[in-house]
Amino acid sequence: MKLKPGYKQTEVGVIPEEWGTNQCSEVSERIMVGIVIRPTQYYVRNGVPAFRSANIREDGINDVDLVFISEASNARLAKSQTRTGDVLTVRTGYPGTSAVVHNNHAGCNCIDILITRPSNNLDSEWLAIWINSPFGKEQVLRNQGGLAQKHFNVGDMRNLVVALPPLSEQHAIAEALRDVDTLLRALDRLIAKKQDLKQAAMQQLLTGQTRLPGFHGGWEVKRLGEIAHIKTGSKNNEDKVEDGQYPFFVRSEVVERINSYSHDCEAILVPGEGRIGDIFHYVNGRFDVHQRVYAITKFGPDISARFIHFYLSKNFGAWAMQNTVKATVDSLRLPTFLTFDMKLPPTCPEQTAIAEVLTNMDAELAALEQRREKTRALKQAMMQELLTGRTRLVKSK
Repeated sequence: MKLKPGYKQTEVGVIPEEWGTNQCSEVSERIMVGIVIRPTQYYVRNGVPAFRSANIREDGINDVDLVFISEASNARLAKSQTRTGDVLTVRTGYPGTSAVVHNNHAGCNCIDILITRPSNNLDSEWLAIWINSPFGKEQVLRNQGGLAQKHFNVGDMRNLVVALPPLSEQHAIAEALRDVDTLLRALDRLIAKKQDLKQAAMQQLLTGQTRLPGFHGGWEVKRLGEIAHIKTGSKNNEDKVEDGQYPFFVRSEVVERINSYSHDCEAILVPGEGRIGDIFHYVNGRFDVHQRVYAITKFGPDISARFIHFYLSKNFGAWAMQNTVKATVDSLRLPTFLTFDMKLPPTCPEQTAIAEVLTNMDAELAALEQRREKTRALKQAMMQELLTGRTRLVKSK
């Protein structure tokens, strides 16, 4: 294929002619590994944070589940102390995952993590972005072979080839992608907050601790078998059809497709095997059902199926785990459903109103999660454009 003018073919793909490529060892002052010999001997209850693989994420260093070493140990292990601008890279588990050390994490230590100190012509953020990108990951995975436990070692990092735009362009690209990461983190925080609010609302509304305006009267205890019809389906996984006309509910969170339907109604679908008490689908229309999935249908006249869906998703799991049949895998039998007790609002309008509040919260969460996925896709597209120089943020000479 003919190259576009101003571009050249390299070991990392097609890049602009004024960009270079180097092995990481050629553009780094130091590449080493943190504490590897009996690190637990240095652990103390409080002291200097020592980062492990779990603390290194593509969007930065997190302080979740930290371990600590003493000030004296940190002083003795000065070689593995972190400095501002160091790039920390996971060796084992999710090898290659990299993050940059900023001022707030300088002077800490590392356990079984690669530490790369870029030279003056390599931007730390650019290096971390490159290693985390498909161009870096491909090189990381190339060194794994058939090993069951994946490793990325000092020698692998030294040999990793990095594309090198001019330093000003490295800064510009890193800043653009950092802005997207900031947006993603903000969306993650907002989604977590909304999820917490929904859980609190479910706790209040599904127990009657908080009543919506205009409703009163005592709640009633009813068994699931008294208010609905419960039966497993008759289909197998082999019956699914890609791009089929109707939803096909199987023993999974994923809803398959099929060209037949056995129901045309409002229903709640609960797998009888697998993630017991963890998956609850709601549907209203035509659908089909796997033979190990329970379809809850034909709800009584004073019952809101949507309310029952939320009630089950909050309360059925604990009951199910107490009543599973222990075989090769945990499974549920029909009596577990029939005998499940529920405390329900006395009228269908109140059930419906509660379900509407929670449905609206679900819709808001779904919109935020969709926005997050679109932002992630945007970041991937930006990386593909910016890390290959197809889109330039700094004018070429």
